[in-house]
Amino acid sequence: MPLITILAHASLCPEGKSFEARPGSLLCETLLGHGIDIEHACDMACACVTCHVLVRQGGASLTPAREDEEDRLDRAWGVEDCSRLACQVVIRHEDLTIELPRYTVNLARETR
Repeated sequence: MPLITILAHASLCPEGKSFEARPGSLLCETLLGHGIDIEHACDMACACVTCHVLVRQGGASLTPAREDEEDRLDRAWGVEDCSRLACQVVIRHEDLTIELPRYTVNLARETR
């Protein structure tokens, strides 16, 4: 199973975290299942950008972002070439290193 490494984030994951993930699962659901309270205001429907992540390592193993995801990412804070929406990333068999952006674009934070 692939190892998912989350880099330290001041509020969501202060110490950083690593865990194994099931191939075929969505990154957003996996993060939530491991106690990382990533925002997902559209209920993981690729209709917002609150689950924006930076895939620092392993991104080449992922399927490319679809056009609707890329269109949404244009509205995210701090977008880089490695930006993805966690609700659209299907975990494959390769390890991933993920950075959670410092800010998110959300007017009303929803909790799980």
